[in-house]
Amino acid sequence: MTDNKANSFCPLCGGNKQAGNTTYTVDTGKGVVVIRNVPALICGQCGEEWIEDPVAQQIEKIVADASQRHAQVEVLALE
Repeated sequence: MTDNKANSFCPLCGGNKQAGNTTYTVDTGKGVVVIRNVPALICGQCGEEWIEDPVAQQIEKIVADASQRHAQVEVLALE
């Protein structure tokens, strides 16, 4: 995770962003994909979450794969 001053403060509330994990859920229209243990920056004050680009690209591949397989429900965890 990138940890520089520009990314350390929440643009919504001014709180401090900290590295953590979140759960990402998406409804593809054909099914639901749930990805647990997603690395993210999380505001300690308001709870808003930011997923960095390399992780987002990984998530996009997972969702596209589940959609191609027509999975009704897919639950995975990033390692």
